[in-house]
Amino acid sequence: MTVDELVRAATRRLAGAGVPSPGVDAELLLAHALGQDVSQVRRGRVLRESVGAQAHARFLELVVRRAGREPLQHLTGTAHFHGLDLSVGPGVFVPRPETETLVDLALRHLAPLREPVVVDLCTGSGAVALAIAVARPDARVGAVELSPEAYRYARANVAALGADVDLRLGEAQEAFADLLGRVDVVVSNPPYIPPDAVPVDVEVREHDPGLALYGGGADGLEVPAQVAARARDLLRPSGAFLMEHADVQGAAVVELLMGAGWESVLDHADLSGKPRVVQARTST
Repeated sequence: MTVDELVRAATRRLAGAGVPSPGVDAELLLAHALGQDVSQVRRGRVLRESVGAQAHARFLELVVRRAGREPLQHLTGTAHFHGLDLSVGPGVFVPRPETETLVDLALRHLAPLREPVVVDLCTGSGAVALAIAVARPDARVGAVELSPEAYRYARANVAALGADVDLRLGEAQEAFADLLGRVDVVVSNPPYIPPDAVPVDVEVREHDPGLALYGGGADGLEVPAQVAARARDLLRPSGAFLMEHADVQGAAVVELLMGAGWESVLDHADLSGKPRVVQARTST
């Protein structure tokens, strides 16, 4: 079969399975099966190139698995985030585009600083820490992850990108005791989903690790509150704290931080206009 015929057939199958972006996923899966870039697949569609039997079989296997709602990133082994290609798979949270807002805000805070110190609490795949480290190679960036499975992915990503990140395995609430009061910016995308708010998307509900999703407490903000407390310990006077939250938690997170004595508390929307990242500062 030709590239175009395969992609069109796969698109129909994925659409029938409720996959949100069936056409794009079909192209990406074929590119993965062929060991090509997606631009080469699209050129092959135009030129009506054929696909060999081995790649054809591999592609069909991937399409069946995607139709069963395995995450695309698990099938390709790669997640694209803030211009980086990160290794991901079962056992680690797949970074989302909306989290790029957290990175952009952090880089804005870091812009006037020379050789700043940054800590990422609950780093997962290392996405946020690595995006900052690549954008600001002069920064001293630390990151911590509780899950051994996620830590292995983060360690692989740090090595693959050759980034200077001090990656540690352990609890965010006790991390970086050697940096107390010395950090310029603390960032975090902690687990924050309430226990009764089971994700609608099959890919999230059945494949993202629960440790990275559920924040504890009736409102899901138990872990975020603990992360914020550790951030206060780590930050220098007037240091900045940036934390992602669910779009329905904006007001609650702002109230949480203001009640804990944080100053200049503001909430920011992501690119889709939904409340996503709270920022705050320690007192001078």
